[in-house]
Amino acid sequence: MGEREFLIYLDPKTRQVRYRHYHVWQGSQVVEFRIQLEILVAGVWYAVVRYDTAHGRPHRDLLRPSGRETKEWYDDFSFAEVLTFGQKDIMENWPVYRARFLKELNYE
Repeated sequence: MGEREFLIYLDPKTRQVRYRHYHVWQGSQVVEFRIQLEILVAGVWYAVVRYDTAHGRPHRDLLRPSGRETKEWYDDFSFAEVLTFGQKDIMENWPVYRARFLKELNYE
């Protein structure tokens, strides 16, 4: 069994947006993962979007400043497929996720 964890700042100059990554594999299969977009606002880190397997099923949590979460389940996909999809989504769309969260936080 293998395990990998890392953190990448998506805006290296300001270091206010980061991608957190964790996954576990057994042989060639991903058996657990958690990836998350986080933003820094007024000295506090907020989780904005997360893909994980916390409930034994791959899904995305869209997080709101109010604490509400919207779940989207990916039951027809493997853990590895959702991990790859989630990475691509966060890397390509982090500015949109960040802007939405800041607007809902009334911090533009």
